[in-house]
Amino acid sequence: MEPEVSLPPLVEPAESLTVEEVRRYSRHLIIPDVAMAGQKRLKNARVLAIGAGGLGSPVLMYLAAAGVGTLGIIEFDTVDESNLQRQIIHGQSDIGRSKAQSARDSIHEINPLVKVVLHEERLENENVFEIFGQYDLIVDGTDNFATRYLVNDACVLLGKPYVWGSIYRFDGQASVFWAENGPCYRCLYPEPPPPGMVPSCAEGGVLGVLCASIGSIQATEAIKLLTGIGESLIGRLMIYDALEMSYRTVKIRKDPECPICGKNPSITELIDHAPSQRQMSIRKFCSTCWPYGV
Repeated sequence: MEPEVSLPPLVEPAESLTVEEVRRYSRHLIIPDVAMAGQKRLKNARVLAIGAGGLGSPVLMYLAAAGVGTLGIIEFDTVDESNLQRQIIHGQSDIGRSKAQSARDSIHEINPLVKVVLHEERLENENVFEIFGQYDLIVDGTDNFATRYLVNDACVLLGKPYVWGSIYRFDGQASVFWAENGPCYRCLYPEPPPPGMVPSCAEGGVLGVLCASIGSIQATEAIKLLTGIGESLIGRLMIYDALEMSYRTVKIRKDPECPICGKNPSITELIDHAPSQRQMSIRKFCSTCWPYGV
């Protein structure tokens, strides 16, 4: 069996922690694997969350609580009442507000020491390099194919890692993609499916608490990458079944024929996928149904 992927810390540590920070993060500081050095790395880290919805909510809340120094949020939507069943970073009084601004206010309630940068725009080919270039790590909480492939391709071309998660009904998946150290998303799913073939979460539904299960895995993987502790999910797809309360992992190998990170890539610049695909939520991955993840 191949060893899992252990990597050096993604960021350098900050110079110091304040007395207030030492008090706030004391439970991290007494963990030998994190300690002062790891907490300083979190303070110096810049993480971008794509989406402040079901997955973005727990990711942002836990990364803020953990002391990630700068959190970017790219989100152009507004809070709807139907979001509140799972998007716990928002509340009743936020209905109709910008999700990005609502998330920022919740983050500052959790940890006022965190700097929050808002990108209240849709992620597009024209802005993705400029936005991603500001961050050490990308956490993908989107729910449509076009954006997922855009995130993957931009991260491959920029050499950046990203933490991926997906949800549908009672099932969730998570992985870490980093072409420099393992497979990318296209190694797993080379091309998006034809438009109109996959139902959205609005059509199929999702158990609200599933977002917390997968989002917490994403936040954990982000912290591990930033601090250089543990073994990453790079090269592994974690599949969670909430009804059976079971986790299993599937090995993912780097595809030498991958169209963007393989030996002879055919994709050397960003592709503009059909706009209709941008509105398609992603369904679960399993061997007996749709093979594209949620």
